[in-house]
Amino acid sequence: MSNRALRFLFALDLFLAAFFLAGCETTMPEGIQQSRAAAAQQIQAEAPGDYFIGRRYFKIPQYKFWGYVRRPGQPWSTSQLVVFNEKEKLAPDREQLNFGFDNNYEYKLYGRFSGDKVYDAGSNGFYPEFVLKKIELISVSPAPIFKSQYSDRARAAVSKLTIEKPE
Repeated sequence: MSNRALRFLFALDLFLAAFFLAGCETTMPEGIQQSRAAAAQQIQAEAPGDYFIGRRYFKIPQYKFWGYVRRPGQPWSTSQLVVFNEKEKLAPDREQLNFGFDNNYEYKLYGRFSGDKVYDAGSNGFYPEFVLKKIELISVSPAPIFKSQYSDRARAAVSKLTIEKPE
């Protein structure tokens, strides 16, 4: 799918989300809609380039995936849950020996997808391998991308073992 088509779908997603959320204001904490709209504008303003945007997604230590990765300018709904190949560069939490401290942090990632899928026994799933070369912190408190981050009902429905997908 072309970048232009993806941007159109992203804009359509935003419109439909705004239309739906306009009737659901009482279920969302104050400020979430503005935060999500600002995040959408930020995504649209990202410069194209040879990098990726990553959101750390740490679930109980049994899971070995790193988090979600997407291309700049694309919505989080297009992101992929990945496992890092850290032969060239360690992830921040492994560098500091403080596993998972950076849950939900957002990063600019430099590297590439190897084309391989890596098995994670904890989740019993196969995930794309991302060869990490460099990582830069973007935010320690980015806008929400998971329903459980802005809905009490969704938060209650998510167990420790549930793997959420960004919206």
